[in-house]
Amino acid sequence: MKLVVATRNRDKLKEIKTLLKDLPVKAFSLNSFKGVPDIIEDGSTLEENARKKAAQTSRFLKKFVVADDSGLEVEFLNGDPGVYSARFSGKGATYKSNNEKLLRLLKDIPPAKRKACFKCVIAVADKGKVIGVSEGKCNGKIGFKSAGDNGFGYDPLFIPDSFKKTFAQMSQAQKNKISHRSIALAGAKKIISNHLSLYL
Repeated sequence: MKLVVATRNRDKLKEIKTLLKDLPVKAFSLNSFKGVPDIIEDGSTLEENARKKAAQTSRFLKKFVVADDSGLEVEFLNGDPGVYSARFSGKGATYKSNNEKLLRLLKDIPPAKRKACFKCVIAVADKGKVIGVSEGKCNGKIGFKSAGDNGFGYDPLFIPDSFKKTFAQMSQAQKNKISHRSIALAGAKKIISNHLSLYL
């Protein structure tokens, strides 16, 4: 069965496809379809954005859709960047510019005050309606410099609890055992599996 992942981010699609590989679905990103309108992520929470993306994409394409919204919440910054994680450094934000801004804001802040949490909410929709939502989170801290070449986003700065290396220094397999997205997808897989049984 075809499953649309409501993203144009190739890095995110690759990670989600890996985590869904044991399900009888073939995942496609929005790059595989023409004319899909950009959805304005104006929700005040990750869940609102995930639900909106899933429902509107499913309604437009008339397909089975999963959408995620993920964010990094830094304790010292009162939960920022949060829902603004992807566009933290402003219009035209890149992974690099977002990371540079975060390091700038945390300059000289000691390790004990660099606590952070990665969160991911995944919404599953069919026929334009959300049929389930799953959330995952991973606690950790922000490093003092970028480290590692794997992953994407804030991965070079985020050091999960009980580890001494960043997400970007881990293999994808290691990251997928503990990441916020893998935890959220574990719940989403149950929603997807239950829904697929209706078609079999």
